Amino acid sequence: MKHKLLPLSETMHYILLALREPLHGYAVMQKIEKISNGTVILAAGTLYGAIENLSKQSWIEPVGNSGRRKIYMITAEGNAVLEMERKRLLHILSLYEGNESNDEA
Repeated sequence: MKHKLLPLSETMHYILLALREPLHGYAVMQKIEKISNGTVILAAGTLYGAIENLSKQSWIEPVGNSGRRKIYMITAEGNAVLEMERKRLLHILSLYEGNESNDEA
């Protein structure tokens, strides 16, 4: 499946990884800052634009509310996308190690 959003941007990647647990937008921003060791700090506009995009693709979905805040979580399709990206990145990493055999093809 070749998709216009693939390969994932760093932002999309981090959002999908963060939403393996149910979170609202602000919590997603905090989690990404934490898991990226402070190297990725998302502006609210960037985050909500990406959330809208990911929702349109059905890679994430709203799963409830916390007050006025919508809580999102990754979908099965979103998990499949992350897995494809994981394999793609592992292949690229293997090239750094000079290991050109591709065992997982």
